[in-house]
Amino acid sequence: MPLDPLVRTFLDQLPPRPKAWEVSDEAARAGYAAMVKANTAKDVPIGKVENATMPGPGGPIALRLYTPVAAGGEALPALIYFHGGAFRIGDFETYETTCRLLAVETCSRVIAVDYRRAPEHPFPAAIDDAVAAVAWIETNAVTLGVDPNRVALGGDSAGANLATVVCQRATAAGQPHIVMQMLLFPVTQPGARFPSVAAYGEGYGLDIDSVEYCYGLYAPKEQWNDPRVSPLLAEKLAGLPPAFVLLAECDPLHDEGLAYAEKMRAAGVDVTLVDWPGVIHDFVLYQAMLPQAREALVEAARAVKDAFDRF
Repeated sequence: MPLDPLVRTFLDQLPPRPKAWEVSDEAARAGYAAMVKANTAKDVPIGKVENATMPGPGGPIALRLYTPVAAGGEALPALIYFHGGAFRIGDFETYETTCRLLAVETCSRVIAVDYRRAPEHPFPAAIDDAVAAVAWIETNAVTLGVDPNRVALGGDSAGANLATVVCQRATAAGQPHIVMQMLLFPVTQPGARFPSVAAYGEGYGLDIDSVEYCYGLYAPKEQWNDPRVSPLLAEKLAGLPPAFVLLAECDPLHDEGLAYAEKMRAAGVDVTLVDWPGVIHDFVLYQAMLPQAREALVEAARAVKDAFDRF
């Protein structure tokens, strides 16, 4: 299917973006934040937003908690969320709307994790922070107002990569208990040359050369075959939590996400796969411009809510 006309119009109106290696880390982060904020929904109602800090393996880790309206004082299920950004960009402010919408639609407490980013903190800093955050949230569930028996992990792009790796490690260790994984456009094998890379690697909003440059800031190429960087290469996926996987047809990362969903299914994991036609990588961020963005994000959130309701 060709690119959706609304998506084509959206891409055409974006200002030209420099290659990732042409800008400083600060400029790349500021540019990404400005682009997302300009095209996302505004003023999404939320009951409460709180900032918190936890001890981490490399120093304090910032958390941001989103509580839906009329949540009351009871313990809520929690969706721990890892933002995208090719391990280099993205932050709380960039993902404010996304986390608000997820909290509202999942009827849960969304906890966003400010993991360390490359190049200042290369692999395995981000995954170490993600693992530590999930363990700390489970241990401190009562204080946080979280039901420790109803915790899900989610993320988009690089953040979905972190969620997959944490789920793999938690399954292997037998703890903590994760009821579901919500994977939006996941990075599952950096450097792989699936057909979607050739088809959509340039001109579709995600320049594969820039993305792989950022991957190189996160981990040198000789480490890309490590399953903690490329979770698609993990030998054992049996026993993983049920997964909701959202893909975009015109995304260079489409095929690696599809391959991971299919490999989980082959291992006996309950996988819900939604493959949106005619859209681009991480299109759910652009709710102000693309009507299907909110629809797709709500569908992902409802899948998480259904998982919570089963417990």
